[in-house]
Amino acid sequence: MRITCPYCGERDRREFYYRGAATDLDRPAPDAGEEAWENFVFLRENPAGVTRDLWYHEGGCGAWVVVTRNTVTHEVLETRLASEARS
Repeated sequence: MRITCPYCGERDRREFYYRGAATDLDRPAPDAGEEAWENFVFLRENPAGVTRDLWYHEGGCGAWVVVTRNTVTHEVLETRLASEARS
């Protein structure tokens, strides 16, 4: 898979470190209990299809990049800096 860094251009995905889904997660309150925290930490959706993921360009410029990709075909649909992803 190839990921286009907004600063460095197209690179092999091995230069990047996957950091998880680029979505807002509902973090439990500190006193929410063991089950709520277990669900938050360990139970995540694993959808087939288009996802938005957060990647760190560890082997390059150090940018945080939001990658929109298809998990079935591995096609990268869009990349943007994480600081600009909400706009």
